Amino acid sequence: MTFLLSVMMFFMAQVYAQKESKTLVAYFSATGNTRTAAKEIAKQKKAVLWEIEPSEHYTAEDLNWRNKQSRSSKEMSDAEARPSIKQCTNIMPYDTIYVGFPIWWGICPRIINSWIDNNLEQLESKTLIPFATSGSSGIDGAVNYLKKTYPTLTWQKGILKK
Repeated sequence: MTFLLSVMMFFMAQVYAQKESKTLVAYFSATGNTRTAAKEIAKQKKAVLWEIEPSEHYTAEDLNWRNKQSRSSKEMSDAEARPSIKQCTNIMPYDTIYVGFPIWWGICPRIINSWIDNNLEQLESKTLIPFATSGSSGIDGAVNYLKKTYPTLTWQKGILKK
């Protein structure tokens, strides 16, 4: 009976910790790599997971960086591009937010700008930790870009997931 009670208490504590999490992992994933990294971080940090989704999903053709007319190429060549995103989650309850994305052209995809711009006022009171996936690029360029573009936000050192 004591063992059963201990097991029940353990699982109740896990559920409570997830409900009371003050950490959010918000991510954009075009091919699934960043989603995998986001799930790993959320599990490690006992954080809530939220996907930043484009209103129109990216196709393989959209992601063809060799084609200067592809959707991703056009967005990345326009610093003011802000792709439309689906509804955002309420970020007010969170103190720390991991912001995940694949590295595109050495920085974050413009959809991350869309999400930040939509939540800018609320993000000013948060600690932001960028994380990125890339097969060949580092994260420093993306972190520097975010700090320069959003100087009023509190950015921590970035995490690169290969």
